[in-house]
Amino acid sequence: MDTGSIAFILICAALVFLMTPGLAFFYGGLERRKNILNTMMMAISTLGIAAILWIAIGYSLSFSGDGSFIGNFKHLFFAGVSETKGSIHGLQIPDALFAGFQMMFALITTAILTGSVVGRMKFSAIFIFIAIWSIVVYYPLAHMVWGGGFLSQIGSIDFAGGNVVHISSGISGLVLAYVVGKRRDYKQSEYRPHNIPFVVLGAGLLWFGWFGFNAGSALAADGLAIHALLTTNTAAASAMLSWMLIEKITIGKPSVIGACTGAVVGLVAITPGAGFVSLWSSIVIGALVSPFCYFFISVIKHKLGLDDALDAFGCHGIGGIFGGIMTGIFTTPELALDSGAGLIYGSTKLFIAQLESIVFTLIFAAAASFVIIKLIHFFLPIRVTEREEAIGLDDSEHDETAYPTFMGLDS
Repeated sequence: MDTGSIAFILICAALVFLMTPGLAFFYGGLERRKNILNTMMMAISTLGIAAILWIAIGYSLSFSGDGSFIGNFKHLFFAGVSETKGSIHGLQIPDALFAGFQMMFALITTAILTGSVVGRMKFSAIFIFIAIWSIVVYYPLAHMVWGGGFLSQIGSIDFAGGNVVHISSGISGLVLAYVVGKRRDYKQSEYRPHNIPFVVLGAGLLWFGWFGFNAGSALAADGLAIHALLTTNTAAASAMLSWMLIEKITIGKPSVIGACTGAVVGLVAITPGAGFVSLWSSIVIGALVSPFCYFFISVIKHKLGLDDALDAFGCHGIGGIFGGIMTGIFTTPELALDSGAGLIYGSTKLFIAQLESIVFTLIFAAAASFVIIKLIHFFLPIRVTEREEAIGLDDSEHDETAYPTFMGLDS
């Protein structure tokens, strides 16, 4: 065991944990003031349900056995998971530390998808959905990508969660938004973020935590971790500047919300290739992801009539898809795995595998999410009443309010 790597991954796990409260602030600031507590609660509740499920069954289903699609029950409740020894090939950290680090990914992934349905979905329904979705979607995908399963067998690569985290949560959130339905005054009144400083705080915590997310995915305190940290920050910075430029061209002024959103989509896009692509290509990835996400959020989403409230799919789904494709293009020969280098280096194998993995993830996560939410709807309401939606979900779902209520501010 390497004590330096152990200390490093312990810190990285704590950083990734911080991303979920950070996302709660990011989402909460974007939502209306009458729904901020409900919005934050949907995110932070994953710190409870997703963590307990991971200890009980999640790690075992994700990282045990050699099945193509799912693991086995060998490590239920961390049975046989050593806190002092490592059995995972090539790693110099204990198995329990690896399992704990991976647990933090399960927390943030389930929190991301809640952004699509804020302001109208019952908390009990989203809570149950998260529990079932973790077992049916997240654990199989984690096994297929990182546990030696199907997607790794076809040659696709995912350094820190393009498929497992961002594409899966983004498309699942979009399906939820479709099934639950549009907000009651969708396209009838303007939705404006109620607390932009919260958005900045949340974006800052996400960016900070993302260093643990990506650099920690090297699973050692080594040169690969340093490389992943540098590509992560560079892509985020490039995407932020790109989004600001787009807003300057399209609306005349760059916005704080836009700058924060740009940084987040840059972080999303670099995640699948942070340890595989060159530093110069991370600038390109960040610069190009912003136009794609901006166009989807500002044009395509509205043409399709999709009420993805906080753009979980527009940021994480589109950003994750773009990042996975860019990984297939820019992966360098020096950092490539068995699947080979990217398209610009003369090989098509990895690029094709990336496309196949993205299509599979989209179909699998979307179909499973649709079935799960339909089954839940069969047994209990998934949407609040129109009156409860008008009052606000802080009051109707939690009997709490974040701020004093003033006439005309909570419509």
